[in-house]
Amino acid sequence: MLTEQSVRDVVSQVRDPEIGRSLGELTMVREVQVSGTSAKIGLELPTPAYPDRERITTAVKQAVTALGASGVDVDYTWAVRGKGTGGAIGLNVKNVIAVGSGKGGVGKSTVAASLALGLKHFGAKVGLMDADVYGPSIPHLVGASSGKPVIKQIQLPDGRVMERIVPIDVDGMPTISMGYMVQADQAVIWRGPMLHKALSQFLQQTDWGTLDYLVIDMPPGTGDVALTLSQMVGLAGAVVVCTPQQVALLDAVKAVSMFKTVKIPILGMVENMTGEIFGRGGAKAKAAELGMAFLGEVPANAIVREKGDAGQMADLFNENTPTRDALLHMCQRVAIEVARSLMETPSLPTLEIL
Repeated sequence: MLTEQSVRDVVSQVRDPEIGRSLGELTMVREVQVSGTSAKIGLELPTPAYPDRERITTAVKQAVTALGASGVDVDYTWAVRGKGTGGAIGLNVKNVIAVGSGKGGVGKSTVAASLALGLKHFGAKVGLMDADVYGPSIPHLVGASSGKPVIKQIQLPDGRVMERIVPIDVDGMPTISMGYMVQADQAVIWRGPMLHKALSQFLQQTDWGTLDYLVIDMPPGTGDVALTLSQMVGLAGAVVVCTPQQVALLDAVKAVSMFKTVKIPILGMVENMTGEIFGRGGAKAKAAELGMAFLGEVPANAIVREKGDAGQMADLFNENTPTRDALLHMCQRVAIEVARSLMETPSLPTLEIL
């Protein structure tokens, strides 16, 4: 006889094809309803960017049909899970993702902006922070270069007044960058301590609100920004961006080493500007060699440059855009690696401080 418990038991044993664990282990079985020989199963995905959910549907239907069900409906909701490790500095962010590279010129900021916009496209609440203080490009890429953050004052229950930076809103996505605070032709000439202070303000004093993901565009190279971030928050992981040619891959390996040194987990590698000029497959081969996930390739299509120059990166996710599928695939792979990383290193309780 078909019962809710028998259906729940068999569905809980179905293996998630992406993370590689059972739906029961992942606590994805939200509800089970049985009426005669029909069953309705509600599953909760760990991210709205979950790829190819039809594979779960097929596996669940096969398992429940084997119990004797004549009709099986699978319904999905989603709730982003995360470590939430920014509570100690006042961040209400489930997952902080760093996007870095071993050298400049590989399109790191383009990938960071695409990742943030892509996750937002799927329905997640996303923020974008430009940690490249010396060469900020996020404001231009997202079409907000004329924005100017303002400071608001918040009175705490004990009477103290706290200042908070109001981030620049880009169609519902909060962003912050040094590019909002200096003229386009003005150089930022700072030593390390000033850089550390600016990043601390961006993280701790910006009114980010509640976010599923905060994407941080790192400066190129292997400087001390990663160390600052690792000391302030527990990152969900880092995405390493490189182009296919060997000289870029050599520097990407240095970025991997840097993240490992400061104990930031690496989500995987993205190959940018794939095509005739730089070749193809170098990053995928290097990721396999280093034992890390390959998160996808972004083709060297002129439309990426055109939309970036025009401050219209969000348009890359329109249905008629040739790079859309590649970018969405990259975002899905990153989201899945974040979810997988969370299962391997569960979150710890944190105290939120205003």
